[in-house]
Amino acid sequence: MAVKVINPGLSTTVQDLGRPGYFHLGIPIGGAMDRLALRAANLLVGNDEGAAGLEAVFVGPELEFTKDAVIAVTGAAMPIKIDGVEKPSWTALKISAGQVMSFGYLQAGARIYIAISGGIDVPLALGSRSTYPIGALGGYKGRAVAKGDALPVGGAASAREGRTIPEKLRRRPGMPAELRVLPGLYWHRVVEESQQGFFDDPWKVAPEADRMGYRFRGGRPLKFVRREPPFGAGSDPSNIVDACYPYGSIQVPGGTEPIILHRDAVSGGGYFMVGTVVSADMDLIGQLQPNTPTRFVKVDMDGALRARAERAALLDTIRGALN
Repeated sequence: MAVKVINPGLSTTVQDLGRPGYFHLGIPIGGAMDRLALRAANLLVGNDEGAAGLEAVFVGPELEFTKDAVIAVTGAAMPIKIDGVEKPSWTALKISAGQVMSFGYLQAGARIYIAISGGIDVPLALGSRSTYPIGALGGYKGRAVAKGDALPVGGAASAREGRTIPEKLRRRPGMPAELRVLPGLYWHRVVEESQQGFFDDPWKVAPEADRMGYRFRGGRPLKFVRREPPFGAGSDPSNIVDACYPYGSIQVPGGTEPIILHRDAVSGGGYFMVGTVVSADMDLIGQLQPNTPTRFVKVDMDGALRARAERAALLDTIRGALN
């Protein structure tokens, strides 16, 4: 079976849960920006949670199906249409051979996830089907899908139409969005006034927001503790001797605009890191539109671990609701 791409939408790529284990070689984990949404979509159609689906940003694709299938769309709020008839999201839907799936205008969030029973069956690259466009790795020919592509789909999994995930289990950012942050290795480089201001100030998502990272604007510039620059660090106080970047780390070049490094980010460099967004909140970032009001919330390690446990419990609840 293949799915024909009539219109690719915007930055529509094949994504699964990524390719961990290669960050030390400069190859990022990649995968779905909103992993919970992809897992939920796969659960709805009877796939393994890590099966490859489609991630589309702001504008959904138009797809023609050559065989009957069960599909589900999760993530951002974007009207789903089958042959022009609107259908519910976060729900397993039957689509017949010859029918076309399309989308209306984005209403909330940023990214949708489309799961198809059987999963997108592109070749594995370093153990993953995820697209890493900068490296032309994985996905469909190492790039975003394009008009005329025929996306291969695996053998249909056990799927039942009509199953749905309740609204209360569909995790979305608040307004303002709140991102929990664990202060990092270089926290001591910022004066106490700026440490407090980073968490007190309101921020907004800048237009520069993609799979590599999200920039934020609006808060006060950071002030740094005076130092004698170490060899190799450079004179700017936000520079450090090159170091590894944790996934979700927040660098602040020049002390002005925080950048959260996301799924396709580089693995190291010469900017200091003020802290790291907890893993439980990384999915939320993938659903933030430019200009979304955002606040950073300080947590300690216990708080970060509680957040991770709560997210795992939510996923278990979703599994239970579908079983």
